Amino acid sequence: MATRQGGTGAGRKRILLSGVFGPFGVDDAFGRKENIMELFHNQVTKAQGAASFRFHHRSFGLYFIAANVDADVTVLDFPSRGRFIRELAKGYDIVGISFIAPNFVKAREMARLARIHAPGAEIVLGGHGAAIEGVAERIDCDHVVRGEGIRWLREHLGQDPDAPIAHPILPTTEHQSILGIPIPGATSNLLVPGVGCVNGCSFCCTSHFFGKKYAPFLRTGKELFEAARRIADARGTDVFFVMDENFLKDKERAMALVEEMERRKRFFSFYLFSSAETITAFGVENLVRLGVVFLWIGFESKTRQDLFAKNQGIDARHLVRHLRDHGISVLASGILCMEHHTPDNMEEDIDFLVGLEADLVQFMLLMPLPVTAVYERFKKSGLLDEELPFEEWHGQKMLPWRHPAFTQDAPSKWLDAAFRKDFGVNSSSLFRTCETAFRGYRTLAARPKGDPNLDARREQLRQRVAQYALTLPAIAKLAATDLERGRALALDAAIRREFGPPSIVERVQSLAAIALALRWRLRLALFGDRIQPKTIITHHAEQAPAVLPLAGIVSEPAEESEEKPVARVRRADAQSLSLG
Repeated sequence: MATRQGGTGAGRKRILLSGVFGPFGVDDAFGRKENIMELFHNQVTKAQGAASFRFHHRSFGLYFIAANVDADVTVLDFPSRGRFIRELAKGYDIVGISFIAPNFVKAREMARLARIHAPGAEIVLGGHGAAIEGVAERIDCDHVVRGEGIRWLREHLGQDPDAPIAHPILPTTEHQSILGIPIPGATSNLLVPGVGCVNGCSFCCTSHFFGKKYAPFLRTGKELFEAARRIADARGTDVFFVMDENFLKDKERAMALVEEMERRKRFFSFYLFSSAETITAFGVENLVRLGVVFLWIGFESKTRQDLFAKNQGIDARHLVRHLRDHGISVLASGILCMEHHTPDNMEEDIDFLVGLEADLVQFMLLMPLPVTAVYERFKKSGLLDEELPFEEWHGQKMLPWRHPAFTQDAPSKWLDAAFRKDFGVNSSSLFRTCETAFRGYRTLAARPKGDPNLDARREQLRQRVAQYALTLPAIAKLAATDLERGRALALDAAIRREFGPPSIVERVQSLAAIALALRWRLRLALFGDRIQPKTIITHHAEQAPAVLPLAGIVSEPAEESEEKPVARVRRADAQSLSLG
């Protein structure tokens, strides 16, 4: 590792913060086809064909860092290799590279390129990939940042590490479509109340990355409300995806947010991560009042539930059904090829997860990622397969450890079978999500009116049902099985009995949805299912005021054939707001 002078000298520093380069999800010298730059299509709805959820998510941490240091910062997201090289040539004092373990080779190549094309710059590695043991010896760099990067960079630049945190105003997704149908309106807002999780599950790299502690950015319900209000006003939507490992853990803060929404008559909606024991303690009725429309829950395993305190004593099937009956979609997450699994008992865990009848199911292999407790234990016991390249450490094909019950080609077969079973038994996640919204609407419609919060939630569910119902004819048209086709038609009929026949506009929209879905299926058949995200460049030339009118992202023509269009955003457009 080279050693260079720190970044605390006089003058305003020019900083480049970059995610790894594309193309993504292809087999080449730098990556693998299974490591797709789409969270849901990668490890949740991957077997659902044309009905798979297709979303792209930015490298959110880079935008938080950029919004919280006094420097000229450029964030480069989803670049091509050539675009990264051209950006380096513009002259930077610091080049930060964020990556995860499967993108190790890309990060190494980017550091090599930075030495050539920006020889005077310090190279800083961050993200979960920075937890790789000996990464500073494996990749030519000057600094490795493990954990939260705002404080580190502020200190490195000689700035106040305890200054208030500014929350960038960002969408959670850049591309959002299902069945080839673009989801209309503004995509949900990003909200990050804090980082880390105290549960400290042995396999969880996020919890261990932050020392099994929780560091709040927004400490009170009032702070949460004000941040949400200002972000929502800027982006034009009251829907938020909350990037917080276990937001409901602080029940007092969450209930204070409910009280603030009720006092101000502004009722936001939230997509959350949470654990089963926390959800049970919080209560489903409180979830409805909070405006929760989606929960990602780690149920992990039925056959060894004793390994996870968060799930002990929980009737998982009852919990999922109760949540869906109140209009809350559930993503149930499970782990395959755990230490206790054998070909004889793993089917039981797959059947357990499928039998929950959640809206979505994530199947992942047990991955002993660097910094986690399971990594340390496997290393000590000699189970780690340190010869397997990091490109394969993505959890959707091979195990980076020696499992006594499975050959190296077995895990991917079990994964494929699990995804196919969930799809075959429960139908598409799009259908299930629509069904959940309708179930929730009927639950709230049966209650007396007059409670402003519940009245607002009922109306939000009615609007969700109306939006999802437009896709039911397309689901029936492209159904993979007669079972799914019958379910879609039956749900469509039930919704029409509740809401009345579709209007002329709704009929036209449903026909358009069918046309788009058929076109999408043809596109997948002819060209495959890879969607490369557009490059996004955000220039943070100066500290932005707390609130500014939001300007749209404008795509420009690609500068070379290997790239997708580049979206450029000035600092004044990539606004942020103060949280303290």
